[in-house]
Amino acid sequence: MMSTIANLEPGAYTQWAGFLNDIPTFADAKGFIRLVDGKEKSVDIHDGLLCAASDIDGKSLVSGGEDGMICRLYADGSSNIVHQAETKWIDKIATGPAGTIAYGSGRRGKIILKNDDIREINIDRTIEGLAFAPKGMRLAISRYDGIELQWINSDSPNQFLQWKGAHTGVMFSPDGTYVISLMQENALHGWRLRDKKHMQMTGYPSKVSSMSWSHKGKWLGTSGAQAAIIWPFSGKDGPMGKAPRELGGMGKVMVTQVCFHPTAEMLAVGYENGMIMAVRIDDGQIVSLRREGHGTITAMNWDEAGTRLAFGSDEGEAGIITLS
Repeated sequence: MMSTIANLEPGAYTQWAGFLNDIPTFADAKGFIRLVDGKEKSVDIHDGLLCAASDIDGKSLVSGGEDGMICRLYADGSSNIVHQAETKWIDKIATGPAGTIAYGSGRRGKIILKNDDIREINIDRTIEGLAFAPKGMRLAISRYDGIELQWINSDSPNQFLQWKGAHTGVMFSPDGTYVISLMQENALHGWRLRDKKHMQMTGYPSKVSSMSWSHKGKWLGTSGAQAAIIWPFSGKDGPMGKAPRELGGMGKVMVTQVCFHPTAEMLAVGYENGMIMAVRIDDGQIVSLRREGHGTITAMNWDEAGTRLAFGSDEGEAGIITLS
């Protein structure tokens, strides 16, 4: 496997790096989004960008900022304001099927449906993370002491998954069987939804900031250690009673971002010193994709074909790695 790198210089903390309609795209904290289609096009979309997520179809990027706006940017560089929030900033965002968007700001948040129907997010704690279920019918909301599951098109009461501590992020498994949360402590916590069975995933030396599922949901890759920690989810009990695999260790250098390949059981691993490696899950083989750079890797995403990886760092470096 060979790689070639095209370096960019967004000039600020990279909040999101990926592809819109197959065009490399980079969003930085200053509010600029750059599209690289032959030549670089820069769009000034926010007065301070705090969060971003691509739509499920990969054709647009939804972002929230310090200006209280939610915007949608398309691959041709056009954009529109989806919603002007009543709050001063938007720092949590998630996208679901059919253009659905959820956002959070402190204890306030809303769900915006495709027909412009707007529903309130009903919790009495600060919204720490948001994620739609694979079919888009439920929204997971991480908060202090647990996860709330809210139905999108129903007034049914929220289902509460309780576990003491601060839950700073949340993600569904690809088949909707599990909900996994990032903890303020150096740990993950999970639930099997059919019976609310708890799953504790501990032992990290630092806080986990990145999670990624393999394309069939067999593995969950995570940051938070001096190697990528890979939890097995192939059995009916998920990782319960099983030890994780540790892959891509580079001495004392911490892993900060992970991103599974879209079709192969291979994980892209980003490090605090700017390195990026590709690790095969079956045999642990490591291939270097990028040497040390400036800053910590903060964002990574593959294109749909799995031949290009977009990345960005907290010091403004960004680029595209092409495999051949």
